[in-house]
Amino acid sequence: MQNTQDSSGEDELIRLLLKRQSELNALLEITRAINKNASTPDLIKMLEVILQNYLQIGKFRFLIAKDNVYSCISKYGGPLESAIVLNGTWAHLSKIKSPSVLTGHSNPVLKGYDYFIPIYHKNKALAYALIGDFHTSGEMLNNDLTFIQTLINVIVVALENKKLFRERLQAERFQREMELAVEVQNMLIPLRVYKEVGVEVGAKYLPHQNIGGDYFDFFRLNEDEFLWCIADVSGKGISAALLMANFQASLQSLAAIEDDLTTIVERLNKLVIHNTKGERFITLFLARFNQKTRKLNYINAGHNPTILYCDGEAFPLKLGTTMIGAFDELPFLNEGEIDIDPNTLFFNYTDGLMDHELQNYKNWSEEKLLEFVIANGDMTPDDFNEAMMNHINTVIKGKPIDDITLLTVRVS
Repeated sequence: MQNTQDSSGEDELIRLLLKRQSELNALLEITRAINKNASTPDLIKMLEVILQNYLQIGKFRFLIAKDNVYSCISKYGGPLESAIVLNGTWAHLSKIKSPSVLTGHSNPVLKGYDYFIPIYHKNKALAYALIGDFHTSGEMLNNDLTFIQTLINVIVVALENKKLFRERLQAERFQREMELAVEVQNMLIPLRVYKEVGVEVGAKYLPHQNIGGDYFDFFRLNEDEFLWCIADVSGKGISAALLMANFQASLQSLAAIEDDLTTIVERLNKLVIHNTKGERFITLFLARFNQKTRKLNYINAGHNPTILYCDGEAFPLKLGTTMIGAFDELPFLNEGEIDIDPNTLFFNYTDGLMDHELQNYKNWSEEKLLEFVIANGDMTPDDFNEAMMNHINTVIKGKPIDDITLLTVRVS
């Protein structure tokens, strides 16, 4: 009799040791797969195989938390519940912090399962599992539930690490893209203030973030003429900066061979459509001034109107068209032509000047802007820009919600 009991004890011990060995092997296999960066579906499949073949679990649901919602990422066995129904079970389980019996639970969904296994980290619920058709008992039950919890915990940690790794890569890519965009944009923004007999230019550029979508340029075409442009490219980042670079190169090359601003704008529209497939657009103000004839030709393509100031009067230059890059063919296009008197100032700006987080429309509007230009239009371009920014900081306490670019041109 004693020998029979001893033999039975030895058999139980051997069985327990073999079970422990199998558990260690399963954990080792999962760990190796994680170290080899196995995909999420592969890890889930390995988990299901271990639960079905090794532990003989007939019904399983594995839910993981994301933004306070539990999504089921693994399920097999039994009638499959809807995502909403499964997510709703957490309300009945949130206070349970350790593996627990579900048999006889009051909830009609949960009572169809045998055990609940939660996964926490620093009191934060990360995931949980529902197990059914599981017929182990006695000393093996606690061991099996602990093993299942450990196994699922390893999977959850691996998935969290994958998520953090993806987020880090995305942040690094975004940071590098911003750095490249800044480098591109710095090459586009003129470094020097343009000043010669008969014309003086002052500019101020304040990007809302490290990289903005504003662009301006001023260059002489020939002995008698010069051209300037101020523009706002939709979007941010390297793609917007590259579009801006392409736009600058196209503008300068077209201006060198085309005398007609209408033709230039039509061709720029086609180029932007071709490059962006209608996904980005550009607003711009483009002007050509002939110092000999004193004629100004301009087109406003959906941009904030440039303000012309002379002898105490100011008015906006609005003739033109809609933004470029939005339509295959511009729906209308009107070119303005004005005779310019000596000592005329042109104030060009982007919409960041008018739009702020805490806009006070009683203190700042297009009418108030015209009043400011009339009151300060006799200043030099640089002094005018400085006075404009000081005025903005005084009347509006909020921050601009977009880039601010000021381009002020005086012709004598």
